[in-house]
Order: sequence, then C-alpha cells, then structure tokens
Amino acid sequence: VQLQASGGGFVQPGGSLSLSCAASGRILGIGVMGWYRQAPGNHRELVATITTRNSPFYADFVQGRSTISRDNAKNTVDLQMRNLRPEDTGVYYCRAFNVRAAGSFDPAEYWGRGTLVTVSS
Repeated sequence: VQLQASGGGFVQPGGSLSLSCAASGRILGIGVMGWYRQAPGNHRELVATITTRNSPFYADFVQGRSTISRDNAKNTVDLQMRNLRPEDTGVYYCRAFNVRAAGSFDPAEYWGRGTLVTVSS
C-alpha cells in the first residue's frame, strides 16, 4: 500500500490550494484518513481528518478555512485550503488509518511522502 500526495506549491497569502492523496495497492478498505503538516522546526501536527462516513474534524487553526473530503471508491482524500497564511507553510502529509489490504493479516497505518506548501508574498 502506498499513499501519494500531490497539489502542493507556492501561493500568496489569502490564496487557495487543493491537496490530493491517493492510496494504491491491494486495498480492501480504509478507516479514517487525514492530513497533517510539519512546519520548519516544528513537530508534525494534525490538520484535518475524515471518517469513512465523511465526518470531518479540523484543527482550530484551519477551522473555517479548509474542507476535507474523501472518495471511498477511489481511496482518495482531498484537502481544500482557503485564505492561506504564511504560518500555513510546511510539508503536508496524508495519513490512512486501519488500512486492510489483501495478503495482510492485520490492519495497518500508512503515511504519504508529503507535499510542500509555501505561503509567501
């Protein structure tokens, strides 16, 4: 199982950006999916998660500025970010919990490799 994130880039403050993450492999099902970020010099932190029933959770610092969504049939999770601020700069990682895959006995957790978001004027 692999997670591939895309959509990062450079944006000016106040701008918008959409991130996408696709899980591939012999996947039978995925539990919660989410996005995390790590700013330079900081720990990795949760940005947003979404359950299999599309119930979202947002960190306070993106509440009202972001929308997370998923497509269970395609094993994808997207994050739309609006009104971006310089402090939103960082590497954004997608994460998949409770991934059941063919040939694997136990569910596992996976991280994508990250995509860089830079917010600057």
